Amino acid sequence: MSIAHRRSWRLRGLLAATVLGLATFAQAADFSILNVSYDVSRELYKDINPQFAAHWKAKTGDTVTVSQSHGGSSKQALAVSAGLEADVVTMNQSPDIDILVERGGLVAADWRKRLPHDATPYTTTSVFLVRKGNPKGIKDWSDLTRPGLQVIVPNPKTSGNGRYTYLAAWGYALLERSGSEAAARDFVARLFANVPVLDGGGRGATTTFTQRDVGDVLVTFENEAILIAQELGEDKFDVVYPSVSIDASAPVAVVQKVVAKRGTLKLAEGYLEFLFSAQGQEIIAKHGFRPRDPAVLKRHARQFPSIRTFSVDDTLGGWSAVQKTHFADGGVFDQIVAR
Repeated sequence: MSIAHRRSWRLRGLLAATVLGLATFAQAADFSILNVSYDVSRELYKDINPQFAAHWKAKTGDTVTVSQSHGGSSKQALAVSAGLEADVVTMNQSPDIDILVERGGLVAADWRKRLPHDATPYTTTSVFLVRKGNPKGIKDWSDLTRPGLQVIVPNPKTSGNGRYTYLAAWGYALLERSGSEAAARDFVARLFANVPVLDGGGRGATTTFTQRDVGDVLVTFENEAILIAQELGEDKFDVVYPSVSIDASAPVAVVQKVVAKRGTLKLAEGYLEFLFSAQGQEIIAKHGFRPRDPAVLKRHARQFPSIRTFSVDDTLGGWSAVQKTHFADGGVFDQIVAR
């Protein structure tokens, strides 16, 4: 082949590569999605979002911005049902996703089957955060009913964190005390009689306890207790694990009507799938949530002490019954607070 021919082929090759590059560039785009989540997951998703954006960029060439909205889990669900355009919801209890199924079909009815572990990428449990040295000697749920003790808990009507605290105490009374519903009600009533203020969400309750110095004990999720120790110093607080607590698996779902409108279905699905990836699970463990991946959990075993837990479905009759009996307007919780 002559020099002229070789130059001609090289030029054609360069032009083809340029055209291919321009086509790829033209196909790449900028997208944004909104993750509406609960109070104490802020730091988790601040870390997840840029990692996912880099992952998605490498996979598709698209630039992604993930925005966050946080508050009490139930309040957030109501905001989405009222028109807040979330592409995904990442809540701390399944009723806050089920309500989006019931109200206008915002979420698919089979959302639990669309991702592993019933669409829960991690779990946590309710523990006690006490002042350093545990001056009040708080060891178990029964201690929280002692006269004169102040217990800080978010409002179970607006916060999944508070709801899990209420149900953990109720389950403890059933499993470890008398076993009767009447005795469980009396036990939980005595605990909430020691609650001086009901904040709207878990992060507000944390502020009340750690910054306003109100209360002798904060009942909160394990990950929140770990975060407080990391941020404020282990010389100020101790974490106490009760004899038994509740499994608080955190569910996630795509908001189908929003992604259909915005054209973000694949992106939203990819975002939630990333939470179950090895990379996503490592970030989850780093933030004090118990990952689903057995290998990741094993690597972080020292961070997560063994604790006996029960679930709402196995011990308390399921979320539907719990919602109707305890948290509907005029239900057991309202009656306890009114008394």
